[in-house]
Formats: sequence, C-alpha cells, structure tokens
Amino acid sequence: MSSERPLLRSLLFVPGTRTEWLAKAEAAGADAVILDLEDAVPAGGKSQARRDVAAAVAGYAGHLALLVRVNPLNGWAGAEELRAVAHDRLTGVVLPKVSGPEDVRLADRLLSWCERERGLPEGHIALVPLLETASGLRAAYDVAMAAPSRIAYLGAVTAPGGDVARAVGYRWTPESTLGLRSRVLLDVRAAGIPNPVAGLWTSVGDLDGLRSFAEQNRSLGYEGMMAIHPSHVPVINAAFSPSPDELARYGRLIAAVEAAQAGGSGAVTFEGEMVDEAMAATARAVLDRYGP
Repeated sequence: MSSERPLLRSLLFVPGTRTEWLAKAEAAGADAVILDLEDAVPAGGKSQARRDVAAAVAGYAGHLALLVRVNPLNGWAGAEELRAVAHDRLTGVVLPKVSGPEDVRLADRLLSWCERERGLPEGHIALVPLLETASGLRAAYDVAMAAPSRIAYLGAVTAPGGDVARAVGYRWTPESTLGLRSRVLLDVRAAGIPNPVAGLWTSVGDLDGLRSFAEQNRSLGYEGMMAIHPSHVPVINAAFSPSPDELARYGRLIAAVEAAQAGGSGAVTFEGEMVDEAMAATARAVLDRYGP
C-alpha cells in the first residue's frame, strides 16, 4: 500500500492547540498538514489537544492530507492518541523519537488494532517515523522495512538545534547535513519508500535560503519537505514540482527515443545529449506523476 500513498510536496506543522489554523494551511496551498500533539503542546494541555485534534480530523471536509504527530509510544499518552485520532479521514501518524525498527513494529501493531476497532482496512493509516536519534538514523533502512506496507514519507528531517542536532552533534548548515540527508535517502529508497521527505527550514523570513535548501533536497532525490510556516509552502511546492518547460522537454525526449527505436537505434542525440530507453523511462515516470 505504501506505493499508493499520495505524493506530498509540503507537509505543514500546525499545533494541536490551534486546529482552527487548518484554514490557513489550506490557503497557503499545503499538500498536507501535521497536527502536532507532541512538542507543540505543553504537558498540561495534552488531553484537551488530543480531543480537539480528534474532533478536527473527524469533522474535516477539506482537501488537505491530514497527519497527526503523536507522543512517543513509551507511555500511555501516545497509545491513547493513536486510538483517539484513528479515522477514515486520517492520512497518517507521525511517530517521533524513533530509535529503531522495534518502535515501528509496535506502532504498526497498535495502528492495526485501531483500524480494526474503527472498521478500517488494515494499513489504511500511513506511518511516518521521525528519525530523531542517532540509532534511528543509522537504522533508516531497517526502520523502513519494519512495516513496508505502512511506512511513508520517511527521510532525514534535520534542523538547527532540536532532537537530531542534539543526537548527532552537528553545527547545522545545509553543507554539514548534506551527507546525513544523502545517506538516509539512499536507505529509504533501497527499502522501496516512494515518497521520501526532508526538512526543516526554521528561518521564517529567509525564503531565498529555504528555496536553495529545498532545491538541494529535490536534487538529492527527496519528493517533499516538512514546513513550519505557511509562507514556506509556496516555495517548497515550487521546488518539488517540475516546471511546464521541464515537462515539455520530457515529452520531446520520449518522442525522440521512440522514433529512434522505431528506426532500429537504441540511442539518439537529443538537444545535445545522448539519451536512450533508461532516460525515456525516467521521463515517463515523471509525466505519469506530474503531467496532465
């Protein structure tokens, strides 16, 4: 089922205490929203936020993909949140502080139980593990393979400060985290994850820096990014969407290769480059995903 999950370019965090901000996420053009019950909610507000988020998911009638970041499953709070938010309208659960595949297997079992209780097909709710520990990052491939039919949108979500920086010890720059994001991407692609996402850009007003970072992630092979502010969404969407000129070029490339094949040649010079069936197959995949 993981291959059937929708492509999500932008996944915007919204505090679980501010479910009315779903309208702002829609207006910004986000593909998905992550209603956050973990770090964005103080300890004394967890119960009310859980109720508010569950009601928001159940009553939502918009076009956004809805995800909920629950608390870690090392206590009852996270498990209670899974049960509260499980719903046909829920796209997925974001699982924080993942240290290895055992965390994923536990979440998978609990979600299967929640789905059965709600009358949903098993695997309906995607699972998005956040690799926020050194052991979790090191085990990215094993984490992805722990529940391959449920895991989606897995990748390296690096940021200045925060859990990953504390675990790894890096001084954050796009350059210092490039190797980490690259290695995790290779691991999750090898596990068959079709929609890896990266993040985060925390400088709210630096849209040029965000654009450069998003384009770097796209160049690595990521399909989207998590975001913390509505103003970041259009920049991220643009970075992870091929332009009309790119799509048109892919169409011409396919036509050139197919014409060469019809004439008995496997390769052809196309707009100054040598191309063959491998490049045509990539072009078809892009057009299938993004074309009209």
